[in-house]
Amino acid sequence: MIDKLISGKHIVEDFDGVRCTLVEAGLEKSRLEFLKDLLIHNGFEVKVLEAAAKSENEAATYKLGVTNIIFNPMIAIYQKRLRRKDGKVVTPAYWRQQSNVNADLPYYLIKNK
Repeated sequence: MIDKLISGKHIVEDFDGVRCTLVEAGLEKSRLEFLKDLLIHNGFEVKVLEAAAKSENEAATYKLGVTNIIFNPMIAIYQKRLRRKDGKVVTPAYWRQQSNVNADLPYYLIKNK
């Protein structure tokens, strides 16, 4: 999976006949629900596609998109346009669901290991 917060790559795909910005692909159910709730809270119309499983033993993965084709997660997060349900700004650590990092710290204070 490409970290869209580093690459900033903007991909537009067709989700059941609707052109959408691909937010993330290869998502597990818990990650899908986290991002879906966050994006809906911020006023985006969300579309989900189930990706074809490579084998019967693998869990289903999903693609998540928003109908706003100019949306870019990297730009929205670093320009502080997204809000959490508690009203705080979504940080890169919060977006990535990093439990080992204080999600309220600004991205430039987090040291990558």
